[in-house]
Amino acid sequence: MAAVDRKREFKHRVHHWAEKLDVKVVWLGVRPMQNKWASCSTNGHLNFNNELLNLDGKLWDYVIVHELLHFSVPNHGRLWKSLMRVHLGDYEELESRLKASNHPRVHNSGKAP
Repeated sequence: MAAVDRKREFKHRVHHWAEKLDVKVVWLGVRPMQNKWASCSTNGHLNFNNELLNLDGKLWDYVIVHELLHFSVPNHGRLWKSLMRVHLGDYEELESRLKASNHPRVHNSGKAP
């Protein structure tokens, strides 16, 4: 699939999950990021690392849901983990796969999404 098509598909997936999680996305960017997979701000802005486009859709979902949940749960506590499990099942396995993927800048920083 061409890069432009993968980017379009990725953005569609973000909007799908945002609707499902009742999050209003004001701005959505897919761009190079040095040391994280994604970031979000309280004003509805989302940024995703363009390296995600090289990964499979289940990992997309992990990073997307991870970020969108931060609009209602700012930390990675019990509630956040419970919601991740509700929406993605065994999210820890996806997290491990993401960490094992080949993106040295992200992994050397120690930052997951």
